[in-house]
Amino acid sequence: MSVVAYCYVDPLLDDPLPEDFWGAEVVQVYTDQGALTGERPQLQQLLQDCDRGKITQVRVRQFWELGDSVEAIATLLTNLSTEGVTLQAVGADGAETLALPSTQADWMALTSQIEAEHRRRRLQIGHARNRVKVLPPPGRAPYGYRRGKERYALDRATAPVVKDFFERFLLFGSVRGAVRYLGKTYGKRIAVSTGQRWLTHPVYRGDLLFQDGAVIRDTHTPILSRDEAAQIDRLLRRNRRLPHRTASASRSLAGLVQCQECQSNLKVAPVSRPRQKQKYLYLRPIACGRKAATHPEGKAQKSCKAISYDAVLDQTITAVCRDLPEAIAHLNPAMPAQVKTQLQSQVTQKQTALEQIPVLLTEGILDQATADLRSYNLRSELATLEQQLSQLPPANLPQLAQNLSQPEFWQDLSEAERRVYLREFIRQVQLVRDGADWTVQIQFVF
Repeated sequence: MSVVAYCYVDPLLDDPLPEDFWGAEVVQVYTDQGALTGERPQLQQLLQDCDRGKITQVRVRQFWELGDSVEAIATLLTNLSTEGVTLQAVGADGAETLALPSTQADWMALTSQIEAEHRRRRLQIGHARNRVKVLPPPGRAPYGYRRGKERYALDRATAPVVKDFFERFLLFGSVRGAVRYLGKTYGKRIAVSTGQRWLTHPVYRGDLLFQDGAVIRDTHTPILSRDEAAQIDRLLRRNRRLPHRTASASRSLAGLVQCQECQSNLKVAPVSRPRQKQKYLYLRPIACGRKAATHPEGKAQKSCKAISYDAVLDQTITAVCRDLPEAIAHLNPAMPAQVKTQLQSQVTQKQTALEQIPVLLTEGILDQATADLRSYNLRSELATLEQQLSQLPPANLPQLAQNLSQPEFWQDLSEAERRVYLREFIRQVQLVRDGADWTVQIQFVF
């Protein structure tokens, strides 16, 4: 005579239970794989063992797991009661005990709960089966797409709007600016959070994102290329390091320069003379610490003076040309190469396993449901590995440093292009003052 447990799971929905879920007194767990077989052979075996008098108590998580309908569950409860077997429901977390109803009203409430849970599970299983077949998730298609028969298709009216939004962000690096641009140019008004979500959402890169967090690559026509997506990811990471409101500033040094003496960030300030159109650019401290402090003799100190923007820019470019190749030379090239080799090896293994699934299906080793689930998991793992590969430093970093160390390269760039390169490699430009003189020190991101 023993205590056993019964569990009905759907591999498409449920995670495996921990080994100690049922308690030490449970000697056997009967488990049916619902989504793959659609049958309950282990439940039938449980009933046969109850007929032989081998079982005194059956534990389940919830009562709805005992059958596919209220009638089937009622019949099973009657059979267990006839055999003298007690039934105990321990709850979804195994920490509570749910007793069978004792009154007619309680039975009606339990019946309603079971029917509602069955409806919810059927809906979830339907969505899960579509997911493993890599069909688009339920709901409206994202802006820029329309729902096709088995995949998203480009919407010719709205896809150019999304494409222009991405190009605007790539040009100026500002989410708010790109959002305002859509409103002025196309009359399409979206929230800044929506624009941020567009920039990172896999659907615009030709991938599908499902509710379980899995990403399947190359499922439909992308609006954003892989190279553009990688550049957007770099821009977003870079903008997170910059002070507020400087991500979209037109000047390349905005948000990068800090005064070493007063520890204040410097802002770009345009200055013009009366009755003259020509403007001059200066870098001024936002909140100079010297102005708030007092001299030991009791005299107020003057704030740090403004410095010509063009002069600081010229010295910054000179310092980059001088120091960047040396900084990259001190990096250990073996570490990124080793990580890349490991990731590529894992990608090859996953791709090989994915190519073997049709063969196993033809030979009858796998059924269609199992093959679909395995393909879905492998494609999700491949997407994760390929995303990690795309985030590694470029292999031609030394060659790129040689190009960036040429002053002529910087002179041919526009201010917007120069801003992209400077923010890509520079974490901060320290302005070191020595009386009226000053120099710059570069802190690179690596």
